[in-house]
Amino acid sequence: MLLDKTTGLVLPLRFCASPNYDDRPDANDVYLIVVHAISLPPEQFGGCEVESFFCNRLDHDADDYFDDIRETKVSAHFFIRRTGACCQFVPITKRAWHAGQSVYAGRERVNDFSIGVELEGSDKQPFTIPQFRSLALLSNCLIGELPLLLKENIVGHSDIAPNRKTDPGPFFDWVFFSALLD
Repeated sequence: MLLDKTTGLVLPLRFCASPNYDDRPDANDVYLIVVHAISLPPEQFGGCEVESFFCNRLDHDADDYFDDIRETKVSAHFFIRRTGACCQFVPITKRAWHAGQSVYAGRERVNDFSIGVELEGSDKQPFTIPQFRSLALLSNCLIGELPLLLKENIVGHSDIAPNRKTDPGPFFDWVFFSALLD
């Protein structure tokens, strides 16, 4: 993988533009990766719903759960499927809307200085080896290209919003993942 610093895109990943982003206060102030888990509908994998959700194209009548998220506008920079396939929704130079109300090391507004990576999964099931490998490959690329980003600065959503979020959850193997980092 290679980061194109002009566009903020990681090549050769497929880019699926989300409208749910805005400008960062400082595009050079990126020093955190936040790992999330998502499945739509909950506990179902392999469909197009997550991509549709991040791009505001979700058919809200297709599942009862989707009505609960009808007004929600969110995104992440990246999404890694259970197969390990990864796509990008927001250039890393822009602020994706993934962290919500959050704090890291005393600093609020985590979206301002972080990269959001969603893993297709949940708190109730293990993630796949291909997902861990893809996440490590992506993380190593970003760490190598962004001077402020260190491998110690990779956290779960639950770490930055502990009273609101539990993902990536107990089945995310931090020791295994850390061993894959350069």
